[in-house]
Order: sequence, then structure tokens, then C-alpha cells
Amino acid sequence: MSASAPAAALQDYRLPTDVKAAHYDLTVWTDLENNKFEGIVHIDLQVNKETPKVVLNTASLELGDVSLQSEGASDIQAAATSEFDTVNERGIFSFAKPLAAGTKARLSASFKGELTGDMLGYYYSTGGKDGELKYTLTQFEPTAARRAFPCWDEPLLKATFAVTLVSRVGSVNLSNMPAISEEVYKEGVNKEPWIAKKLSALPDPEKWKITRFETTPPVSTYLVAYANGPFEYLESSYKSPLSGKVRPLRIYATADVIAQAQYALDVKRLVLPLYEEVFEIEYPLPKLDTLVASDFDSGAMENWGLITGRTQAFLVDPNSANMKYKKNVAATQSHEVAHMWFGNITTMEWWDNLYLNEDKVYPEWKLDAEFLGSHFFRARALDAKLSSHPVEVECPDANMVNQIFDDLSYAKAGSVLRMLASYVGEDRFLKGVSIYLKKHTYKNSVTRDLWEGIQAATDLDIPKMMDNWVKKIGYPVVTVTEKEDGIHVRQDRFLETGPADPKDNETIWTIPLNLLTVGSDGKAVVNKDILLDEREKFIPLDTSKPFKLNSDTTGFYAVSYSADRLAKLGQQAAAPNSPFSLSDRIGIVSDALALAKSGYAPVSSALEVIGALRDEKEHLVWDAISTNLSAIVSTWWENAHVVDLTNAFRRELFVPIVKRLGFEYKESDPYEDGQLRTTAIEEAASAGDPWVVGELKSRFDHFLQTGDDSKIPADLVPIIFTIGVQEGGRPEWEAVKSIAAKAKNPAQGLAAMRSMGGNKDMALAEETFKFIMTEARDQDTFFYAGGLARNRATRHFLAEKFKENFAEFERRYSGNFGLIRWTQTSFGALSSDKDYEETAAFFKDKDTSKFDMALKQTLDNIKSRAAWVKRSTAELTQWLEKRESSKL
Repeated sequence: MSASAPAAALQDYRLPTDVKAAHYDLTVWTDLENNKFEGIVHIDLQVNKETPKVVLNTASLELGDVSLQSEGASDIQAAATSEFDTVNERGIFSFAKPLAAGTKARLSASFKGELTGDMLGYYYSTGGKDGELKYTLTQFEPTAARRAFPCWDEPLLKATFAVTLVSRVGSVNLSNMPAISEEVYKEGVNKEPWIAKKLSALPDPEKWKITRFETTPPVSTYLVAYANGPFEYLESSYKSPLSGKVRPLRIYATADVIAQAQYALDVKRLVLPLYEEVFEIEYPLPKLDTLVASDFDSGAMENWGLITGRTQAFLVDPNSANMKYKKNVAATQSHEVAHMWFGNITTMEWWDNLYLNEDKVYPEWKLDAEFLGSHFFRARALDAKLSSHPVEVECPDANMVNQIFDDLSYAKAGSVLRMLASYVGEDRFLKGVSIYLKKHTYKNSVTRDLWEGIQAATDLDIPKMMDNWVKKIGYPVVTVTEKEDGIHVRQDRFLETGPADPKDNETIWTIPLNLLTVGSDGKAVVNKDILLDEREKFIPLDTSKPFKLNSDTTGFYAVSYSADRLAKLGQQAAAPNSPFSLSDRIGIVSDALALAKSGYAPVSSALEVIGALRDEKEHLVWDAISTNLSAIVSTWWENAHVVDLTNAFRRELFVPIVKRLGFEYKESDPYEDGQLRTTAIEEAASAGDPWVVGELKSRFDHFLQTGDDSKIPADLVPIIFTIGVQEGGRPEWEAVKSIAAKAKNPAQGLAAMRSMGGNKDMALAEETFKFIMTEARDQDTFFYAGGLARNRATRHFLAEKFKENFAEFERRYSGNFGLIRWTQTSFGALSSDKDYEETAAFFKDKDTSKFDMALKQTLDNIKSRAAWVKRSTAELTQWLEKRESSKL
């Protein structure tokens, strides 16, 4: 909760603190055959204030008997009255005899629930070779534990948990902790009367087993997890570098895909000791499992001791995985393991401090530079909108929590921590994080706690520097004006629609300028001591020599130079012995286009920089170039002339790289060559180069005719499927539809889902949408919709279909991230004032409370794209036509 929130507001949506749950004995009986579960929970309470009432969270459950026994008392009180607040998802139980302050008590409640496929709470998933194997798992983040058992469902309210699972013999039970016993039910030997009563009433009690798990450390309800089903596993272990203790590591999945889980298990084994050394804290649980599920709403979830996630997040076919996909799996597994410390050992007090889960340690592949494209600039694009929000978001109610799981919650937070680490030094930063974690082990934290840890390690006033970065909306643009003896720098809030109005431009950030200059030996020298903590200042500098602000693009801000200086930066970045690092060059490209989009600079300046870098060797710079040129095509998608001219420029840049590197991948290829080959082929094909398109189509045709996919390299599966559908007809569409329904591995399945919407035939578009609505898994519908959104012929079609089926989307995605994703996908790529007005009008009378933040951001996106088209079409067209005519 933000510090500015009044105490009364807290009381509106926080549970009363009269009593506190200290320990849960939770028993759950799972009936997979009939899609239901039942159970009983005994909760040990500490009474802080005398009260006749117990208020807790419950939702979508049928509660049975609720009773209370005070410490030292022999009598058990049944609840005198029971009330249910469905809006706030609470149960209010009154007792005749009040609980006395300072005492302890034990609350018992039985419950029943339906196993649904909603992917939240305790739910079922289907998988296996035939797609009909059923199993259960939990997804409690952010506020769905209350759907599985009555509880105090807020992250602040930590308790210990002893879980017991009752399931059919022959199935596997999993939870956060290791099992301490597992036995087939025998009459008269169970300590829990509820189990005996339940199973003795069944016709086959001998076919049920009881699995008891060790008690957890204090943990928030959203991190509790359990699962039941026909799982198999791969096993490994790691040795703690701090204690020498060896811990078992497993990954569970269904039999048909378990062989594809080895890579994620290997990543987990490699990163666990790394994190122990970084945080100087040993992983505290006896084991760490991962469970791979076919149906999972988000990518993955950091349940303590039992990480869960979707197949696309954790499975890698060792024979056909492309590198981009492998990197995503490695990043996901590493990210979830990092949560075991930064999030699980110490947890945010409330959901406005969500970003404290995030950690900046990544394993390999030049990931600091890659972070710019995958997180940094995505966060900046979102934070450049008037509808953005601070990293610290005030949550008026728990239902808003899903809305803050966006690029601000993760990527901006990670970016400003990366900036801070660069400023104070990596070692001192990580020392501060370790101090923070040790001080708040098994406790809850707020932002200031982290700042105080880093302050203790650095002797710097960290809150003064960082508060505005996380508590205020937006980020600055630093405008550089060259003077006779130096540079004048000024900060203003950066907005994608142009210079901010005074009312939106009040924040002054403390900005590490990281001034890069070039010494007499031609090498870069970086001054990290200069801070801009006022509106403007003068910095003495020899501007006749190369210089650049925001060295390594570590600062979360844009830098606006004159057109002449930007041109020089492009030339210097392209020079053989450039003083600018890989991250500098990525930043120069991406900043140039962001400034052009917002009207701070002409688009031609950005395109000149891109043109200067045509001999660049690093694939990450080319990724930045491709992202920004694709953005122009996507924005001007209704202007065929601009699209054709921009695609000609793309072909001019990328086809020579394809000719140099070819279409074949070899084990002996340098990593850079493989990545650059993939990017170049994708861009050349997307830009319509006949030679590249023809080559990719011939490979797809061979696959279509023979079923042999040996001519389709794993890294090119996505673009070959896309071109196959785009250039083909119904046979090609049917082929990828079959693969989407039953792929040999998740990477191939993703490629098929994303390509199904790529044909211009509107009859096939209709069938694709019908498939989305009737056959696709809920978790995958966005991948199919993304294909329709990327296809310029079906972009408006998708928006209209969403409107037509809005009631069904509301029903289908109630409670999870679905409406947020569908809104962004269906409307985010539109680019006209007319589209803005029609979209805003459609939602005007709808209940948008569960996706209001995403809707506002999407509307802002349409508005800014439309403004860019109006502002820059003439200038962009002129530059592109001039370039074309100069080639004649």
C-alpha cells in the first residue's frame, strides 16, 4: 500500500486484524473423476483484540460446519451466525462467547468446491498423449487461495502450513514441502476424523491414499501450492556453495512430454547455487520441484518449493528447439528460482509493492544488453503514456491486482534497479540486497526496506535518489543543447504524444547522467558521478570530441540531441573501433525512433542512424533495428505507399545478411551468426523479398507434401509457418491448424498458433476465429488472436469480432488475465482517430473495472499512433522516396 493511502482506505479492503492466522492444518480430498474437491482446515489463531467475530476470505466454496475452540477450553463453539460478502469475498462468523485479547484459539471449517478449468484456485488441466489425461493443480496468485479453502488471503498475513492430500491410489501428490508419509487408507488409523468419515462413506475406501507433507516456514497464502495426477519426473540435485548440503531437484510433467523437461531442470540446477552466492542466503526448503501443466493462465508461478507453469514456459524438445525459445525457457526458470529469495523469503506487504519480487541476475547470452529489448524499452513505451501508473500502485481492492501485472510492475522496476546497480556499483548493490533479505527473512517488506538495505551497503541517500522513480508516474527526457564550453541539459517528463503540459511535468527525477567521453587513447571514459537532480544545469565539456549521455543505456530516460549530434552518434556507433558499447548502440537506435514518434525529432533522423549501422555485426542491434522498422510498418499499415517504401528499406538492410549467412544452421556456427541469420530471414520475409519468401515457401511446401520437416530449421519454424499460411490457401491453413491442435513440441505449437491468422482470405479468418472460440485452450487464445492482429488484412476484423463476442469473453475470462490480454491484442495495433473514437464508444457503457488500466493504455496507444501518422507521414514519405530515387 502506498504511504499516501489513508488508514480508512486500508480498512475498506484489508481484513480486520483482531485475530491473526498462525498455522493451517489443511486437508484436501480430490475426486478427479467427478471434478470436485472437499476438505477441512484447522487454523490456529492469535487473538490481538477481543472480538466475537472472525472475518476471513472465501469465494466459490460451499462451507460446512464452522467451529471455534479457545485455548484451554474443552467446549467447542459452533458459529452462531454466518454471513457472506460476495463483493469482498469474505465470510463473517459470529460466536456467542467472544475471543479474549492475548489468547489463542483454533478455527475449524469444512468446505466443498468444484474443480473447473478456469486456471485459478484449485482447478483441473487436461493433457497427455491423447489430450484426455486429467490432473489438478493450484494457482493462488494474486487472490485465489480463498477459492480453494477459507483463509486469510493477503500477502501480509503469513502463516505455516501442514498440507495433507487425499487422492486415488496410483496418482502422485505434490505440495510445497516434501512428503513425510504416504499410506493407503486403513480404517481406524487416521488422526483426522474428517478423513475417516469421508472415506468410510465411499464404496471403495481402500482405493484412496493419504499423503502428509512437512510443515512450511511462514508463507503467504498466494505461494501455497498442491497438485494431484499421473505425473512422472526427472531428477537432479545441487550442492549448496554456502553449506555443502545437497538438495534434490525434480521436474514433473505427464509421461508424453517429460523427456522435454530436462533443459529446464538443468537450468534450475545451474542457477540455484548462483543465487545462493549472490544473496548470501542458502535456499531454505528441503527440495525444489517444478510442475509443467497444459493449462496455465500466466507463464509460470513461483510457489515456494513447487514452481508451476505452462508447457511453453518449461518444455524444450532437445532435437528441435530454436535458440530464442530456449532462451525464454531459461529466463523463465531462472526468474522463478530467483523468486525463492526475492519474493518468497521476504514478501511484499501488499500488492502495490509487487516489483520487489524482481531480480536482475540473468544467466548468459549477453543478457544485460538483451534486457533492453525484452524489458527496458517495453516499459518505457508503456510509461510514456498519460495512462501509465507508478511502479508503486495504490490498490483500492484485491480485484485490481491482476491489472498491475504489466510491464510497469516488472520491467520498469527491473530497469530502475538496474540503473541503481550501475550507479552504486554491482557489488555494493547486491550486498545491499543481501542485507535487505537477511533483515526481512520470513517477513513482509515495503520499498523503503530495500532502499535502506542498499543504503547500508553504500552510505548513499538511496530513498532521495529512488523515490520519484517508483512513486511517480512517467520518466524524463534529457534535452542536450550544445554551448561553446559544454552542454546545457534539461529534464522534462517524456510523453509519446509530445512535450508534456505543465500540469503533467512537475516531477524532478534524480538522474545519473553517466557521461561518456573519449580519452586521448580513443577509449571511452565514463563519469558516473554527475547527477541531474534539478530542472536544468550546465556541464563543462569539449563538444568537438565524441560524447554521449546515459552510457550503456542504464538510465531509465531518453536523451534528445540535435539532429547534427544524432547523425554524428550514428556515424561514431558504426565506426570500426566505436567507443560505444553494444548497449549504447541499441539505445541510440531505440531512443532515436521513440523521440521521432513523440515529435521531439524527425523520423528521418532515426532512419539515417539505422542506415549508418548497415555493417553492424551484433544481432541485438539488428533486433533493435528490426523492432523499430516493424513499428513504422505496423503504424502506417493503412498507407500502402509508406508500407511498400519502408519494406524496400528493410529489404535493402536485411537481404544482404541473408545472402552472407544463408539458410542453414550448423552446430559449428558462432552464436551471433545463428541469431543474426534468424533475424535477417524473418525481416526479409516480412518485408516481402521474393527470393527469401520463395525459399521459405518451398520448404513449407516440401513439409506439406511429404510430412518431412527436416528442411525446416528449428529457428525458422515460426517464419516458415507464417509464410506458408500467408502465401498459401486452405491446405496450408489446415496443416498448421492440425499442428496447433497436436504439436510435437510446444515451440512448434506456438509457431502454428501464431501463424493460423496470417492468410488474407476472410473465410479462413472466420474459421480461425471460430477455432479460437470453440477449440483453442483458454490460455492459448491470445496467440491465435495475435496472428490476426499482425495480419493487416484481418486487423479490423479481429477488433469487430471482439466487440461482437464481448459477452462471451467476459464470461470466459472472469477472474484471470484474459480480458486484459484480449483488449490489448484486439485494439492495440489500430492507428486512426476513427478507430480511437469507435473503440472508446464501444466500451463507454461496459463494465471495464477488471481491465480498465489496460483499456486506457490501449486507447492511448491508438491515439499516439494516429498522432504520429498525422505528424510524420509527409516527412517520412519524402525521406523514403528520396532514398528510392537516389538508387535509380
